[in-house]
Amino acid sequence: MREALCGFLDKQREALVRKIQGVSDADARETPTASSLSLLGLLKHSALWERRWFQIIVAGRVFPHEWPEPDAPDPNEEDFRVDDEDTVERWLACFGEQVAISREITASMDLDAQCAWPKLAHRNLRWVLLHLIEETARHAGHADIIRETRDGSRGI
Repeated sequence: MREALCGFLDKQREALVRKIQGVSDADARETPTASSLSLLGLLKHSALWERRWFQIIVAGRVFPHEWPEPDAPDPNEEDFRVDDEDTVERWLACFGEQVAISREITASMDLDAQCAWPKLAHRNLRWVLLHLIEETARHAGHADIIRETRDGSRGI
């Protein structure tokens, strides 16, 4: 079961990365559809939530001034927003780092281990993996539409 869950999640992670590879920073910041989403915003959001789901929610780590602390920026407002300091290289590297840490956490825990974050203590690692498969696939699909709109490339 672990192998299947991790394999499906990795496939979606790779699809998201493929959609932004080879795209310039300026093009990755564009929002070419009716949505306010950009390729870079999707990658940034995915990197941040990869960290939050596995390191904070599952493993119980705390990072000062980061969600869910009261003084942290609202993730619903900030995660998808990009500016000139956000680059494809930076967020691909960050996403890769977060995925590597998530894999370490996942390998070290039982699938039935409960989440450490109190508000989701009724959930377990298996549930988080399923949720991340769903979310990452959704964002890979968004990226697929954005990329096709931009340059006609198809297929995740």
